[in-house]
Amino acid sequence: MYKIINACLFLLFSMVTISAHAADRYLLNAGDVLDISVWNEESLQKEVVVLPDGIVTFPLAGEIVAKDKSVAEVEEALTKKLSEYLADPVVTVSVTNVDGNRVHILGKVTTPGSFVMNQPLDAMQALSLSGGLSPYAEENNIIVLRRDGDKQQVLPVRYADIKKGKSLDSNIILESGDVMIVP
Repeated sequence: MYKIINACLFLLFSMVTISAHAADRYLLNAGDVLDISVWNEESLQKEVVVLPDGIVTFPLAGEIVAKDKSVAEVEEALTKKLSEYLADPVVTVSVTNVDGNRVHILGKVTTPGSFVMNQPLDAMQALSLSGGLSPYAEENNIIVLRRDGDKQQVLPVRYADIKKGKSLDSNIILESGDVMIVP
């Protein structure tokens, strides 16, 4: 009985550690909802949405670039701008909704569509979210389209090989905005 309890505690602790680590490296995206507050300043508490151009607007601070920044970086930028008006502002930013962190899965899957990534996902996990491949899918011809500035990358995902323990490097970690196509 103690072994089972210890194993459950170990798994729970491992998940919390992984979750905390993932939050440390999460970069904000357009569509994410942030709760911003300044300690001891009731008029400076606001929920904001990261706009499509990556900007958030906050009283006294004006516009701040949030897209592709961590929560800590946004807190730092807001603190710097608010310091022009307030003595030692203590700014807290928290993500209340990660709706901007999406991947899109198209083609021969059970449920094609746009999916919110609440945590880092690899290609196999994303395919699982879409209900898996249809019987007619070309398992080793799946691609992921990824924008990198003005350029677009094509990344192969070799599903059949991954199932056999081969080509594991093609089980890539997806990024917000990736489009997976299953022919």
